[in-house]
Amino acid sequence: MRSSFAPMLLLLAAAAVPLPALAQAVVTSSGAESTSVTVYRDPDRGEGAINARFPQGFALISETRRLSLPAGESVVRFEGVADGMIAVSAVVTGLPGGVAEQNRDARLVSPAALLDGSLGNQVHLRRTNRATGAVSEEDAVIRSGPDGAVVLDTARGVEALRCSGLPETIVYDAIPSGLSARPSFSVNTVTGQATTALVTLTYLATGFDWGANYVARLAEDGRHLDLFAWMTVANGSSVGFAQSQLLAVAGRLNRESHYDALVARAPAPMLRLACWPMGTTTTGLPSGLPLPPPPAMEDIVVTGARREAMAVMAPAPVMARQEELGDLKLYRVPVRVDVNARGMKQVALLERRSVPATPYYMASLWAVPVDDPGGRAMQRMLRLKNSVKQGLGLPLPAGGVALFAPAGPEMLLLADSPLRDHAVEEEVNIAAGQSDQVRIILSSVPGGSARRAAYRVELTNALDRAIVAEVRVAPTDRVGFKPSRPLSRKDGAWLWTVGIPANGRAALDYMVTTEE
Repeated sequence: MRSSFAPMLLLLAAAAVPLPALAQAVVTSSGAESTSVTVYRDPDRGEGAINARFPQGFALISETRRLSLPAGESVVRFEGVADGMIAVSAVVTGLPGGVAEQNRDARLVSPAALLDGSLGNQVHLRRTNRATGAVSEEDAVIRSGPDGAVVLDTARGVEALRCSGLPETIVYDAIPSGLSARPSFSVNTVTGQATTALVTLTYLATGFDWGANYVARLAEDGRHLDLFAWMTVANGSSVGFAQSQLLAVAGRLNRESHYDALVARAPAPMLRLACWPMGTTTTGLPSGLPLPPPPAMEDIVVTGARREAMAVMAPAPVMARQEELGDLKLYRVPVRVDVNARGMKQVALLERRSVPATPYYMASLWAVPVDDPGGRAMQRMLRLKNSVKQGLGLPLPAGGVALFAPAGPEMLLLADSPLRDHAVEEEVNIAAGQSDQVRIILSSVPGGSARRAAYRVELTNALDRAIVAEVRVAPTDRVGFKPSRPLSRKDGAWLWTVGIPANGRAALDYMVTTEE
């Protein structure tokens, strides 16, 4: 009986001891099989070029990844997401067990993070003799974090890093757990049985923007131009997206959230090295080692083909296609392209030839101007009608316009100006530089009173051809305006349109009355 009873007691005792919980498996996805990047413009930028170094728009990124999932609980890590990822916007589909929990893993590898993650652990201290160049290495244990002096415990005792007078550095055997070389996003899931799944991760990310860059080539008659446009996309993230479907959305999106406040920025602790104890030796001067600044945005390489497109506008082999997205416009690149990290991508957006353009000269002033007896140059303008009959008839996204004009056998830059969004059938005005040959002179006419004043606007044309000029007079509060001739109204201002003969002039007198 005793021999059979003892094993039974051992079995019962073993059953009473709790078994260790099984650790969660970690499934790491290092890259996507396919991606789609839809870029939305910075809603506060308005007209003009994008800020390539610090783009303030955002993008909707969708990545398809193939995962091998084990049975049971697991943590799925998506490495290589955009560092401006808005984690609360992330949606993961395709996991058989769904998503139980999701986390933005923002801790990236840096000198300070490596040191902090290795606190109390053994590392290697490598020193170089300045005189002989000999390199020696010894084991050390980190006793302090990245704040203040970095204290090491070596075979010779306790010392501070960089206080020996020799060039020295710490060598780590491995990257501490929880650190990632690339921005990552993780989810917890439970899978009934081991399987391979095609999973889609979709999220919003800040640090993107796009705009249109127009190249206009003026004909020799000065009344027609060829118009070409690039769709320029900026990716300010440290992560690139290879062979992606690229789209861009034009128009002002109704956005209520402040996305920058939702981005989980990666912690960026500073590694400050100082000799220890402070101020007790001649080597006790602090030396800071700040993290390196982010790399500069990659420059756009203007190839020979691009120069040709700017000069003579050869047909573009690939052009973005316009689609409808509610009341917004969507531009889809028909082929997959690389959206490089901290880079810019340009794809042809539109091309129109021999578009009629009406030249005129323009100036603006307040109803109560400041005398300007010396005069100032007027702005040369080109007016286009955005209609099919006039050679256009398509939405024109905001951006910048580089206007080239013929000068003998060459095409030279005449002006570079911003352009706002224009809908179909709208009037488009392109600035073409100032002209000292056409000037506006403002002066007061004597004989006025405290409440009544008279002014004269005089336009002079020193060109050998007739021109059309427009002067817009902006209204002023509590001021009556009475011109010497009937004027039209446009965009809330009075508009004086006048033809001026070659080497001629024109004048407008008006009276303003200040209300009590």
